[in-house]
Amino acid sequence: MVRLLHIEFIKLWNNRASKILITSYFLLLTSIALIAAIKFDIGPVKFHLADQGIFNFPYIWHFNTYVTAFFKLFLAIVIVSMMANEYSNKTIKQNLIDGLSKKEFILSKFLTVISFSFISTVFVFIVSLILGLIYSDYNEFSIIFSDLEFLLAFFVKLVGFFSFCLFLGIFVKRSAFALGFLILWVILEQLVFGLLGWKVMSWPNAKLVKDFFPLESMMNLIKEPVTRLSAVQNIGEQIGEKMQFDYAVYWYEFLIVIFWTGVFIYLSYALLKKRDL
Repeated sequence: MVRLLHIEFIKLWNNRASKILITSYFLLLTSIALIAAIKFDIGPVKFHLADQGIFNFPYIWHFNTYVTAFFKLFLAIVIVSMMANEYSNKTIKQNLIDGLSKKEFILSKFLTVISFSFISTVFVFIVSLILGLIYSDYNEFSIIFSDLEFLLAFFVKLVGFFSFCLFLGIFVKRSAFALGFLILWVILEQLVFGLLGWKVMSWPNAKLVKDFFPLESMMNLIKEPVTRLSAVQNIGEQIGEKMQFDYAVYWYEFLIVIFWTGVFIYLSYALLKKRDL
């Protein structure tokens, strides 16, 4: 496994565009700390975002994993480009000639996906822990390390999403078309959901079906955290809106994403095995 990972990281390191995108991605993950610097004064009104509780433990695990998940597109570009380069540079054919089996080739790509996801999760953990220790009003050990399931959800979400991107890279062979197909898939899931609710079943039942769609199931792992803030809750109460939502991460949501991850990796292997290189 180490040998396979070593091969993949050498390829990425020798690709200038990949190095720029990976570096930009981790810089963006770090940039979440800049949120703490957002402050402005309007007459008697003084607003400092860090004082609104977004960096309080354990809320910070929920907030940071939700926000940083939007940056995953940078690594998605790296992954689809990684596959496109294998075809355009004919390195995939050379790897197979040199003795790498197709199963090992897919395994090397999946290990890269897991590595990116794991490093991202550790990175977010460290940044969040530092920010929390600086700004959180609650620093008890039991509070700091509660709600860590959001980090596990973040990891599983990235593995699932990057596995989908890997499949698209193999299926389409061109990075631009693969990313276009990704956007098309997002639209397709919404269209199917709309048709189900409009013509086939009730909207609540359509929503249940939608939760099993690949990208939707990945999104469901980490729900939006904004309405969880006490400041937002207070505003809701003042206007007569009770913002009581379920923010928990459930075991079956993990299983759905893990299932789709397995499907995309299997389809990637089946496609590569069938295709004449």
